[in-house]
Amino acid sequence: MFQIEFEFTLPKGFLDADGNLHRKGVMRLAKAIDEILPLRDPRVKSNPAYSTVIILSRVITRLGALEEVTPTIIEDLFACDLNYLYQFYRRINELEEEVESKEPTKPSN
Repeated sequence: MFQIEFEFTLPKGFLDADGNLHRKGVMRLAKAIDEILPLRDPRVKSNPAYSTVIILSRVITRLGALEEVTPTIIEDLFACDLNYLYQFYRRINELEEEVESKEPTKPSN
């Protein structure tokens, strides 16, 4: 069966207003619309890097006991957790370029 959801554990975790720490979550595979819709957002138009925040808030289906994951929650993550989620997103969606190992060429005589 084709896997579309992936569990993760944040290195630090999201600390909510009540002092609860949320570390375990689920991210689904991205659809094309997840990368297209943020381009219409005015926050992305003024700061293209903000698209990562919006995309992650769309594809993270669960984070701890939180009812929903919003861009505000992604904004409040520790930097190491944001980086972790970005790398995790790229890995599960196979966006990393694979480095092909090439045999060294022999010099011509």
